[in-house]
Amino acid sequence: MDEITPEILLRAYAYGVFPMGESRGSDMLYWVDPEERGILPLDTFHVPRRLARTIKADPFTVKVDTAFRAVMELCAEDMPGRGGTWINAAILKAYTELHEQGHTHSVECWDGDQLVGGLYGVSLGRAFFGESMFSRVRDASKVALVHLVARLIQGGYVLLDTQFVTSHLTQFGALEIPREDYKARLAYALTDEPGDFYSMNSDASGTAILQSINQTS
Repeated sequence: MDEITPEILLRAYAYGVFPMGESRGSDMLYWVDPEERGILPLDTFHVPRRLARTIKADPFTVKVDTAFRAVMELCAEDMPGRGGTWINAAILKAYTELHEQGHTHSVECWDGDQLVGGLYGVSLGRAFFGESMFSRVRDASKVALVHLVARLIQGGYVLLDTQFVTSHLTQFGALEIPREDYKARLAYALTDEPGDFYSMNSDASGTAILQSINQTS
């Protein structure tokens, strides 16, 4: 397919579709519009008890948008038990360009100067589209996800799209909804003022993060 541009990507997300690479080593891309779409409802987001204890201990320094490309590259690596990845060179280039325009974001877990976990996604209106996550140490990607949710709640977002539902996400309350329902929620999320991804203090403690989530539960 032709090269995807930031403008094409934003139009696609507004319509409810997203691109995936055929494989990491392939230049082929295809558009995905699942009949059943995965979402994580922000108002019922659940933090497992053991993970909550970990978050309160603040084992990582959590940062936002300081290493976006590195997060994408680590998400693209083949990991034991995960198999291949769909993040190819074209995806990496397009989303990095979107990041330069302020439409994509990363949440990163650092252990000293080591990037040990994180996630990235697309922000459009009051919707956030989670793309991928990685973890090099236990719970790092989960901690990043909880910090993301707190940030979205604080920033006035109403939709967290996970594309698909995995066992990793079901523990947080992820569910599948029909395409028509998803697109109605998406249309609502694209009305009014866009969400503010930077509304939360970047050095918020784990306790504060959990409190901000529990206030909506």
